[in-house]
Amino acid sequence: MGFSEYIAIRYLRGTRGLFSLGTLISIGGVALGVTTLIVVLSVITGFHNDIKRKILGTNSHLMVLRSGGGMEKWAEIKEKVKGFPGVEAVTPFVYSQAMVTSKTNVMGVALRGIDPKSISAVVDLARNLKEGQISELERKREVPPGIIIGQELARLLGVIREDRINLISPLGSLTPFGMIPRMKEFQVVGIFDSGMYEYDSSLTFIHLAEAQKFFDLGSKVTGLEVRVRKIEEADRIGAQISLDLGYPFYTRDWKEMNRNLFSALRLEKAVMFVILILIVLVASFNIIANLTMLVTEKGKEIGILKAMGASARGIMRIFLFEGFIIGFTGTVLGLGGGLGLCWILKRYHIIELPADIYYITTFPVETHFGEVLLVCCTALFISLVATLYPSLKAARKDPVEAIRYE
Repeated sequence: MGFSEYIAIRYLRGTRGLFSLGTLISIGGVALGVTTLIVVLSVITGFHNDIKRKILGTNSHLMVLRSGGGMEKWAEIKEKVKGFPGVEAVTPFVYSQAMVTSKTNVMGVALRGIDPKSISAVVDLARNLKEGQISELERKREVPPGIIIGQELARLLGVIREDRINLISPLGSLTPFGMIPRMKEFQVVGIFDSGMYEYDSSLTFIHLAEAQKFFDLGSKVTGLEVRVRKIEEADRIGAQISLDLGYPFYTRDWKEMNRNLFSALRLEKAVMFVILILIVLVASFNIIANLTMLVTEKGKEIGILKAMGASARGIMRIFLFEGFIIGFTGTVLGLGGGLGLCWILKRYHIIELPADIYYITTFPVETHFGEVLLVCCTALFISLVATLYPSLKAARKDPVEAIRYE
C-alpha cells in the first residue's frame, strides 16, 4: 500500500476503526442511487420487452403490401420473398374493417383472414389462445364458418365459444334498392388473450378463403406477412425486399407500425435515467461536504505532511483515493441491492397491480448487463468528480499557515 492510500484509509476511519458517520452517509447515498437506477431501468426494460412480445405475438415482423389495392398472383411473390436472406417464413393475409353483431351488442372490428396451415410459422397465435385451436378455422362441416375473437370482444358481445355472431361488411352489393351491406353468420371457435386491450377488443380472425369470399376479393389478398430470423433487422430486410420487388410493392416492419409507442418508451427510459441520476448527484454533494470538512479538520496534519516532504500531488491523491473508496463501496453495495431487489421482484411478485386497470398483474423485470454497467460507471465517475474540489483545496494548503501556531 502506498503512502497516499495508507493515509486515505486512516482518514476514512472513525474513532473506533470503522467508517465515520459522514463517510457512511456518503456511501449510503451512492448505494441508494445505484439501487434505484438499476431497479427502475430493469422495470422499464421489462415493460418495453413485454409490450414488444405481445405485439409480435399477434403481428408479424414484416408485411409486404401493394399500393392501390389487393395483391394478385401472390403465390409467386411469396416464393420470391421466401428466398431473401434472413426470411424464415411467409404467409398471405386479408385485412379489412367490419361490424360484428350478437344478440346483445354491435361492435366495429378489424377482420383478418389467415391461412391456418402457414400462420403458425410466422405468428405464434396459438400461444395466446385461451379456448379452441387455429385448425378449427378449416372445418368442413355443414355449419357456419369459424371465427376467433379476443377475450374483451367476447365479453363486450356477451358470447362464449360455440355461440354464433354475424359479420357485416361496409362494402355491400349494389341493388335496385341501393347498397345492401354484405352479412354472414359465423361461429366462435376460439377466444384469445394477447394482453393488449386494443387487440383483444377489436381483432378477429377467420379463414383466408372465407375472408376473400366475404369481401369479394376473388383470389386476391391484402398482402404477405413475413417472419425474419433477427427482428432487429426487419427494417433492413424490408428495404431490400421493397427495392427488389419495385413499385407498386412496399413493406412495413414492426418498428414502423409501432414507432410512436416505442419512441415514447425509449424517451421515458432516457428521462427516468436523467431524473434518477440526480440521486447520485445529491450523494456526490455529501462526498464534497464530507471531504471538505475532512480537509479543514486535518489541515494541520496536511501542513505537517507537506513540511515533511509530501508533494501537492501526493496530498491530492489522498483525497482522490478517499472519494474512489466511497464511490466504489457505494456502487458495489448499490449493485448488490439493485440486482437482489430485481431478483426478488421477478421471483416472488411482491408488488401486484390491479388487473382491471393494467394489462399485467406484476412488474416485468429484465436486467441488461449494458445498462447495469452504465449505471455503475456513471456513479463512479460522479463520485470521482465530486472529490476534485476538496482534493485541490488540500493540495494548495500552505504548510507554513497550517502549522504556524503549533
